[in-house]
Formats: sequence, structure tokens, C-alpha cells
Amino acid sequence: MKTRIIALSAAVIAAAGLSGCGEVSYKDGEYDGRSADFINEDESDEAGNGYGEVKIKIENGKITKCEYKTYELDGTLKDENYGKENGEIKNKDFYQKAQRARSACDNYAQQLVSKGNIDDVDAVSGATVNYNEFKEAVGEALKKAEEK
Repeated sequence: MKTRIIALSAAVIAAAGLSGCGEVSYKDGEYDGRSADFINEDESDEAGNGYGEVKIKIENGKITKCEYKTYELDGTLKDENYGKENGEIKNKDFYQKAQRARSACDNYAQQLVSKGNIDDVDAVSGATVNYNEFKEAVGEALKKAEEK
């Protein structure tokens, strides 16, 4: 019986000690982050190359604003022309995929603000590369915001 009480007490103390672990505090302000370059090495796949950049605003320790954009490796913003060749839609399927991936950027940013945690942001089908770039860029921005 005494051993059980000691074991139970140790478990309660350990749980109390761990309850604060994993909690990170952020300084209020505006922070930016950038993902590493994504380079598609499979030429048979039409997925693009590039990187993502995020700007977040933290108020009262919470993310209140997020903007996420993706760019070609040369720095060109992936906008409504992304997926076109010389200003024309030559491959309709590729253009639609490119635009779906581009529109996911706003979705990811909105999810981050509403959910407050990068681990709770859900990937959008067809925009996995953007999702990975987003997570990486947000991680970089939040590192800058961490209170130490």
C-alpha cells in the first residue's frame, strides 16, 4: 500500500512538472520567415520550384495576422499568372493545379490565425509543397518571436 502511494505521488509530481513543458511564449511584434528552396528534381512531374515567405503579427502572445506568399526560385511572385507559359494557358490541367496550390496560401494563413498553432493547420489536397514550405517559414518566424 505504501509503495502504491509513493508511486502515485511520484506520478502526480511528474505530471505537474510536465504540464508546463511545450508551452512557448511569444513576444508581441511582427516577424517574417522563409522556407528553404524547393527544387523539383522529377522532370516528369509538373510541380514547380520555389520557396515560401510568411509574415505574422503577434499580439498578447497570440498570432493575430498571417500573410503567406510563394515565389519562383528567381523571386517572381506566384500570382494569377502562375502556371501560364508566356502569359498563355497552354496546359489547362497544370494551370488549374498551380492556381489551386496558390490559393491554398490564403487558406493556410487563415487557419494559422484561427487555430493559433502551426500543428493544427490542415494540408490542402494538391498543395502539399506549399504546406511544407508554410510550416517551415512559420517555424522560422516563430523562432524569432520566442521569449527567452
